[in-house]
Amino acid sequence: MAKRLYEPGFTQLMDYTNVPTTVFTPLEYGTVGLSEEDAREKFKDDMVVRHVHFKPLEWALNFEHSDKNRTCYTKVIVQKSTDLVVGFHILSPNAGEVTQGIGIAFQCGMTKKQLDACVGIHPTVAEEVTTLTYDKDEFPLASKEGC
Repeated sequence: MAKRLYEPGFTQLMDYTNVPTTVFTPLEYGTVGLSEEDAREKFKDDMVVRHVHFKPLEWALNFEHSDKNRTCYTKVIVQKSTDLVVGFHILSPNAGEVTQGIGIAFQCGMTKKQLDACVGIHPTVAEEVTTLTYDKDEFPLASKEGC
């Protein structure tokens, strides 16, 4: 906004369509793009949700997180006909960091094929986003064991 108001000749408007957002609670939540509900309303049957419940490696030897039922979660929402990723959601440690990178990819028109082709940095939370294969309609409780 400062550039628009005070930089001579700057006319670029802000695009509020896919603003990355994070809620910094003890377990962070990050999102970019559409919610699953909004995507279902907008795209009907022309969408798929890929998701997984996972336990980050940083919890492996941490007794505070030893509860086997406590997991993290991530999902991407994809428009089938274009392969565009139209929604991203993550609930995990460092979700803000992951969401910032995904936000940049959204600005570039990221497809699911491009996301799948990205080599995940092992063992990071962000890697989980590059390996999403479970269709939420077919596997509603999809979870990943181990690293």
